[in-house]
Amino acid sequence: MKTNSFNATLEIIGINPFVFVPNEILSHIFSDSGKNKSPIPVRGTINGKEYQQNLMKYLGEWRLYINFTMLKNSPQRIGETIEVTVEYDASNRSITIHPQLEKAIKESSIAAANFENLTPSRKNELIRYINNLKTEISIQRNIEKIIRHLHGETDFFGKRID
Repeated sequence: MKTNSFNATLEIIGINPFVFVPNEILSHIFSDSGKNKSPIPVRGTINGKEYQQNLMKYLGEWRLYINFTMLKNSPQRIGETIEVTVEYDASNRSITIHPQLEKAIKESSIAAANFENLTPSRKNELIRYINNLKTEISIQRNIEKIIRHLHGETDFFGKRID
């Protein structure tokens, strides 16, 4: 695997800062990953700071989206030239579901079916949310909130859906 370096101008689409990845570098990433469909997991550096991200194709163009954790105040830095390194990231990025969340989902056929129908990114968002909580009380309270949400009773923030 080869680390690919380039300078790029930070651009924005909607509210999302990004850089275009040069075609020659894309070819290396496609070759290393064995695929040319998004998302492709990549890692590298932005101005020397390490990141993990997915390379995405949108409107026919491959983009590396730059978020706050990758580049501080990125939306305010549009037009700035940044130093980028990027390479295919073959590491396992799967996250483990909290056992209590998994048990609660399995106990309800409605929650289980609705959880399975979520997009992978939405599933991971819910799993990460619970995994980042510290106290048993907050874990339990938020698992109950997720189950109500998966039952269609509330939005994710606990507000009733009428």
